[in-house]
Order: sequence, then C-alpha cells, then structure tokens
Amino acid sequence: VQLQAFGGGLVQAGESLRLSCAASVSTFRNYAVGWFRQAPGKEREFVAAIRWNGRHTYYADSVKGRFTVSGDNAKTTIYLQMNSLKSEDTAVYYCAIDSSSILSTIRTASAYDYWGQGTLVTVSS
Repeated sequence: VQLQAFGGGLVQAGESLRLSCAASVSTFRNYAVGWFRQAPGKEREFVAAIRWNGRHTYYADSVKGRFTVSGDNAKTTIYLQMNSLKSEDTAVYYCAIDSSSILSTIRTASAYDYWGQGTLVTVSS
C-alpha cells in the first residue's frame, strides 16, 4: 500500500490550506485513515482520523473546530481542510492507514500500518 500526501506550503496565520492523501487501495472500507504531524524537535502527534465504517471522524483537541477530515472512497483519497491556521500548526503532515480500525487506538501512531511521505506546512505569524 502506498500513500502520497500533497498540498502543503507556506501560508500566513489565519489562512487556510487543504491537504490531500491518495492511497493505492481499492477501497477504504473497514479502514481508518488518519493524519498525524511532526514539528521539529517534537514527537509525531495525532491530528485527525476517519473510520470508514460509519464515517466517524476524530480530532485532536488542538485542531477541533478548525480542521475537517473527509474523504472520497471512489478516489481513495482523504482530505484535511485546515482553517484559521496558527504558527503552532507548522509541521510535516503525514497520512496513514490503520487496517484494523480499532477505536481505542485511533489516535495512536503505532496502530497505523501504512504511511505516506509527508508534506510540509509552514504557518508564518
């Protein structure tokens, strides 16, 4: 399985950006697909995820109300719409697939089996 994330870039604080992640799978059914990020010198952290079975979405508290995760199963692509960006959102953003889609580990990076290469988001204040 291969994932390719794109859409990162340099934006001003308060602006918006949409990330996309294309996956080389035939369907997202029964998977969880998540976004994580890693800022310089920090550990990778959970941002958002969508469990395709039920289409439930999950967010880190730091992005709730500003970011929206969605997807298109026909295109096997997920999106992360990021609004009201802050300087602390600066990081490399990764998309990942959890083939087990277990709710209790939806926010745990080690639960995800496949990872994309990451796309850099830089928010200047």
